[in-house]
Amino acid sequence: MIAVRVMLEYFHPWPNSAGFYLARERGWYQDAGLSVHLAVPDPFHGDTLEHLLQGKADVGVFPSNRLLVRRSLGQSLLGVAAINHQGLESIQTLTDFGIRRPRDLAGKRLALNPTPRGLAMVRHLVAEDGGDPDAVIIVDSKVRELRPEDLAAGIAHASFGGYWAWEALMDSPIPAERRVVWPVDEIGAPRYHSYLLGGQQRWFEDNPETARAFLAATERGFRAAAEDPQSALGAYEAATPYFPGELLSQSLQHIAPTWLHQGRWGQQREELIAPYAHWLHRHGVLADADAWRGATSNRYLTEPQA
Repeated sequence: MIAVRVMLEYFHPWPNSAGFYLARERGWYQDAGLSVHLAVPDPFHGDTLEHLLQGKADVGVFPSNRLLVRRSLGQSLLGVAAINHQGLESIQTLTDFGIRRPRDLAGKRLALNPTPRGLAMVRHLVAEDGGDPDAVIIVDSKVRELRPEDLAAGIAHASFGGYWAWEALMDSPIPAERRVVWPVDEIGAPRYHSYLLGGQQRWFEDNPETARAFLAATERGFRAAAEDPQSALGAYEAATPYFPGELLSQSLQHIAPTWLHQGRWGQQREELIAPYAHWLHRHGVLADADAWRGATSNRYLTEPQA
């Protein structure tokens, strides 16, 4: 058996990784001669991409913007499959605050992790709606995603970054009719792949057959989970027993449609990568607008395309 170390994208497993868990649970990796180890990054030592560079994983899941930034710095990392075909972030607020559209955030306190890309996205959303992005009052919440009850307690009027397919589904003492969730795709965000799968370019060049076998089994897992999201529930109840089954079930149902585009899994699409790279460059996040060139490859997929 060939060992493949996979690093996921977050502090803990959540349903966006269902394809990996389902493929492993059903023995599809084993059938391909692979022993797959799933892990999450230790934030003290950096994100998934940093762990990949340090050789602590063979492949990993990471935001597409972070791959582009590292490629612009000359780091030899490669995206080989798309996990999501849309943005997962949202702006969340309460009806109490009278924020009915993005431009209403002007003059309000907005909590987020103020990364260059996060700040650029907030400014873009407000400006696209005709508001003044300079009037938004930023509250640094670091990596914490504020809960509706945090907003009700006065920490901020709204938050940016929590996922509509995860945090927004969590139970809260704040009743649903007071909660407002705007997926960024619906309020003017540029289109992009939220997460890609990849690793060090050298690993794929040195292990092309292992890479193809791994991606074929992974595709099988994601397709099965997309067809029947609840089929992955058992794997998550075993891997993350500290989350309620109802939350996991709802999240699986919400996130599953993001895994396929026109019935295909994994295809990294230039129309989601190149314009996004140029957007990141215009907003000062990316030094090289053409960093997307060569940053991804679909040649290891079952249905490769340029």
